[in-house]
Amino acid sequence: MGFDPKILERLRLGLSDDERHLVIRSASGREEASEYSFGIEEEYFLADATTRDVEMRTPDDLFNAANWSTGGQAMREMLQSQLEVATNVHVDVGDAREELKFLRREVATVARQYGLTILASGTHPTAAWLRSQPSPKPRYAEMIEDLRSVGRRNMLCGMHVHVQLPDPDRRFAVMRAMIPYIPLFIALSTSSPFWNSRETGLKGYRLAAYDELPRTGLPELFTSKDQYDRYVAALTRSGVMPDDSHIWWAMRPASKHPTLELRAPDVCTSVDDAIAIAGLYRALARHLYLHPEKANEVGNVERAIAVENKWRAQRYGTDCLLVTEDGPVTGQEMLVRLIEEIMSDAEALGCVDELARCQIIMQLGSSADFQIQAYRDAEGDLAAVTRWIEAATLSQLPRPQVLAEAAR
Repeated sequence: MGFDPKILERLRLGLSDDERHLVIRSASGREEASEYSFGIEEEYFLADATTRDVEMRTPDDLFNAANWSTGGQAMREMLQSQLEVATNVHVDVGDAREELKFLRREVATVARQYGLTILASGTHPTAAWLRSQPSPKPRYAEMIEDLRSVGRRNMLCGMHVHVQLPDPDRRFAVMRAMIPYIPLFIALSTSSPFWNSRETGLKGYRLAAYDELPRTGLPELFTSKDQYDRYVAALTRSGVMPDDSHIWWAMRPASKHPTLELRAPDVCTSVDDAIAIAGLYRALARHLYLHPEKANEVGNVERAIAVENKWRAQRYGTDCLLVTEDGPVTGQEMLVRLIEEIMSDAEALGCVDELARCQIIMQLGSSADFQIQAYRDAEGDLAAVTRWIEAATLSQLPRPQVLAEAAR
């Protein structure tokens, strides 16, 4: 069945190049960008609106209401303390920003009706994972049965960014070529410096806990869809997992869509930070898709260096010093070099401002830095941290101003 062009025009929808997928048309007329259309998924904590302590048990009615209010774009996550939202498919970064702001507002409004609030942070500063409760869905019950305490410990919130890359083998070439850059996305997004009411010393503790799960960490060095399919087939035939949606690498090919999904980042407390990181990922994905030969530059040594840099990004966030074969570079230096390389791609996709925002994050700090600052200013009171997270999750004010308001 075809799509009525008049209806598509009214809804500002268009067809992908292969005419198989609907995409939201760009408000700025960049129809050629649809091949690199993108979407964002975010996970939030549900917390008591007064104490901001995480809510371990949450009613189905809340999620039904949030799902209805967002047009089917809000849902449960593995644990009852979490809520996930997913944007539509976009080709214009401004449209994506407005939708993400809308989704946060809508789920926050619904949450308030149940005495709750939402917090966009990789970990909840005071949550005790031993009291976590799995969501009442068969998929999650099966996962908890398999993962046991490791699954219950997954009280973590991330951000996932999908970019459409139609050719399957070139999609795997992009995934391989992207591996050295994953630590940059981690450093920019760190929002999890606290765990179980303690400062961890890491800017991004979330991945330290998340990597306890099987099939996590950096992707393997597959060079084609055939190699990946053989790997998936071995695991499914052996009963290890039901399908490839149980592969939770820092980046993976999506199981149901022609996209490459970045999964490494913590959820960003600031909407603008989330959009900036998505823009950087999208521009880099385009660059590598147009230059598939760059995958040949990433071998075992490059992946091993990326593993080390992943840890350094988790530990130091935007202050990280990264390993290269030529010697150490700061995260900021690596970002500047990358932006110079992919600027033409950012211009083609209309996300130059987002790359500039990434530089600002590197200079001023990520959410983790502001959480730690709130903690220091309050002389070790974690309530000040959760106040800041709540304020910054929905506020569009500059982050230092949000910090000042949260301290009042």
